Amino acid sequence: MVTRRQMLKAGAVAVGAAAIPAVPLISSDAALAQPVPGGSLDPTTIPKYVTPLYITPALPKVGRTADVDIWSMAARQIRQQILPYGYPGTTVYAFGSTTDSSSFRAPGWTFEAKVDRPARVSWTNQFVDARGDFLPPLLTIDPTLHWANPPGGIAGRDSRPTFTSTPPPYTGPVPLVVHMHGIHDFEESDGYPENWFLPVARNIPAGYATVGSKWDQYKQEAFDRWGVVWQPGNMISQYPNDQAATMLWYHNHELGMTRVNMYSGLAGTYILRGGPTDLPPGVLPGPAPGEYDPRGTQYHEIPLFFNDKSFNSNGGLFFPDSRGFFGDTPPNGPWIPFTDTPPYWNPEFFGNTVVVNGNTWPTMTVEPRRYRFRFVNGCNARSFVFKIVTDPLAPRPAATAMPLHIIGADGGFLPKPVSVDSAYLMVCERLDVIMDFTGMRPGTKLYLINEGPDEPFTGLGGQAPADPATTGQCMRFVVGPLQSKDTSVPVGQLNLPAPFMIGTPSYTRPLSLNEIDSAFFPGAPIRVTLGVFNPDGTPKPLGWGDPLTERVALGATEEWQLNNFTNDGHPIHVHLVQFEILGRQPMGGGPVQPPQPWETGRKDVVLSPPGMRTSIKATFDNPGLFVWHCHILDHEDNDMMRPYLIS
Repeated sequence: MVTRRQMLKAGAVAVGAAAIPAVPLISSDAALAQPVPGGSLDPTTIPKYVTPLYITPALPKVGRTADVDIWSMAARQIRQQILPYGYPGTTVYAFGSTTDSSSFRAPGWTFEAKVDRPARVSWTNQFVDARGDFLPPLLTIDPTLHWANPPGGIAGRDSRPTFTSTPPPYTGPVPLVVHMHGIHDFEESDGYPENWFLPVARNIPAGYATVGSKWDQYKQEAFDRWGVVWQPGNMISQYPNDQAATMLWYHNHELGMTRVNMYSGLAGTYILRGGPTDLPPGVLPGPAPGEYDPRGTQYHEIPLFFNDKSFNSNGGLFFPDSRGFFGDTPPNGPWIPFTDTPPYWNPEFFGNTVVVNGNTWPTMTVEPRRYRFRFVNGCNARSFVFKIVTDPLAPRPAATAMPLHIIGADGGFLPKPVSVDSAYLMVCERLDVIMDFTGMRPGTKLYLINEGPDEPFTGLGGQAPADPATTGQCMRFVVGPLQSKDTSVPVGQLNLPAPFMIGTPSYTRPLSLNEIDSAFFPGAPIRVTLGVFNPDGTPKPLGWGDPLTERVALGATEEWQLNNFTNDGHPIHVHLVQFEILGRQPMGGGPVQPPQPWETGRKDVVLSPPGMRTSIKATFDNPGLFVWHCHILDHEDNDMMRPYLIS
């Protein structure tokens, strides 16, 4: 059987040296216009546009001092109605405030923070039942990867264990560590993958490590720097918020387990406002949800958190429990010790429904006025190409009903608004988008569709769009009556704060993106890695456990050149910094392509297309150990992540 990945590889070989088009070509090939496989619940039977969009509230603070705002957060297992009413509920992981049990939801509620006013957040692992026993993982954990590995004890934690036969999936207590994506912080608060901690449970097996390799060190650093005391099952992060106003997001970040825990629900949004890099209140559409808003408040600024998920008929999440699901190996292996292929890890996972703010295919009634939507892509591997249309089943590419006005991205505002028919959102990227429904008649129905592919996005064009009946649709807008006068400034009259300037790099760092295939199953990846180069110019793949190679001088500005030797496009995320995209160039030579207009602000994620050298520059101004990685979570969890040191 020819898999979608093999088809993608064939196409990538043909176009790997091509330029990235300003609007990547989309094929209307009907051969792939079918639901993504997975789960016993047929996605085509799930009703669309029957569930109102959930407007994510603001998280309540638990305290404040003259210098800092304080939140207390926990991660728990809950039951949530993700599918339409009448369908079973879904067991998920969720973040919420320890002071409000109703706040636990996937995705989590929104932090409302202020520029230059620090936020202190206590994160507690509460994956325990009513008896105080640990709850096992919701989904299949592959213990053959380089992962947190609590059963390894102190000596074997954060390692790739050796097995003489195929082990069963891990069923022990669930590790947790939290990363604030896009934050400018210090190492002890950053969610380093080896800073995990288990819940406080009465039945932790003897010999298990209860914390990761870095937890004790970072506990001491947090006390020395901030005067906070970590407890068992807990970490306390302090975020200085000394950066531009923008939307960040929080999610779990455990070594080798991020994909399963985030897919289970551990994520939410964090909005940073104020300061010279923001616009005064009233210029942009608002308000956004605030703490303790009166019932019935009408919001005109709303976060939209996008996931793709598959479900079983009992309402439970579907996630592969065997490598055989992916289709590039025999269904039942063999695995260890006969081959080199991980028995449970899949190279990428794509769900067959689209979930927005915690519900499948929601609908929202809007007024005929401007709205500000804060998009975030929280998928494992899916990239979106958004478009507003009048017919969600129209042949792709569909005709546009109205433009999307992009005013910002990961790190804050763009130099000027960019109006597009199609908005591109890679895994973990954010977009700040104005939609203008002004003048539309009540009763008008518009649809946010997805023309991105049901496979990793390459950026090279020619990929078939997502199935129009399922993952090719996202949500619906229905225009209602005007409730209040719109006093926000029209997009064409906006004057956005300029992005901060980044100096001239003093060092250029060539880096490689690599894929390692099985020696037994042709074309079947067993690891995806970052790396450097050998003296002869060939790529040198490096895994998480290999010696540190990225050592950056404190305060240095560097250019990083990401050379992609794989057949996938990789969204590369660098912790701590907001960088500038310099351009992309075929690795074999050719003209440098400038960043797309919506990439001209500051970024913490960049798409690195196959066969291309993607260049960025950043200033590394806080000392410590951080990471950079592919944000396709399935890649990140299997060695496509490396530490880097600023000293």
